[in-house]
Amino acid sequence: MKFCPDCAAPLARRVPPGDSLPRDVCDACGNVHYQNPKLVVGTVPEWEGCVLLCRRAIEPRYGYWTLPAGFMENDETTADAAMRETLEEAGAHIELASPFSMISVPRVNQVHLFYRARLRNLEFKPGVESLEVALVDEAKVPWKDIAFRTVGLTLKHWFADRARGEYGFHAEDIK
Repeated sequence: MKFCPDCAAPLARRVPPGDSLPRDVCDACGNVHYQNPKLVVGTVPEWEGCVLLCRRAIEPRYGYWTLPAGFMENDETTADAAMRETLEEAGAHIELASPFSMISVPRVNQVHLFYRARLRNLEFKPGVESLEVALVDEAKVPWKDIAFRTVGLTLKHWFADRARGEYGFHAEDIK
């Protein structure tokens, strides 16, 4: 940031009193502007042991496969964001279950949160950000063409938990 979004004065980068990290500080109005990680929220939509994947129609990773997910918007809950992204990217109506995986990706200042979900029916279609959508079992997951490590890890946990007959919550970091 170069200018204060509140008063338009130039910002200075320094550690404010009582803080421990450099921040964008406005000397004119005194506001400290924090920049925090973005939250990416999505689902693992399931139907009879298969998961719904989307092939990306946008960068990054155009043409690669992913779970339906995207950036959380202001004024929505993580659950609302997960359902919205699933509808937008896969045209799928779901019943949302519990949070399933949370993966921190500090290199890109993101946290990815995926919920378990059950498809309400088999009516789904690609949204504007998807080239196609497909319901696949573990043997048909295009592992080499998965768009993001967070998605690959989430899918591996999901299939392992399914084989075990018990779903847990998985939290990890990609350094």
